[in-house]
Amino acid sequence: MTTDEGERVNPEPNWRTSSYTGTENCVEVADGDPAEVLVRDTKNRGGAILCLSRGAWAKFVQFTADGQRNR
Repeated sequence: MTTDEGERVNPEPNWRTSSYTGTENCVEVADGDPAEVLVRDTKNRGGAILCLSRGAWAKFVQFTADGQRNR
């Protein structure tokens, strides 16, 4: 979440990786903010950060779970 001035409300996200991660080819997630979820590339932690609404994140997680079941 950001202020009207564009500053992050929670400036220090708590990043974590999935317990299913077995390689460096993954993303890290910071989901401590009540309004949004942040996603970044594990191999490029200083790079771009994707900011998703909680609803968009939930749909993405469901989509990937459905894909795993359909393999």
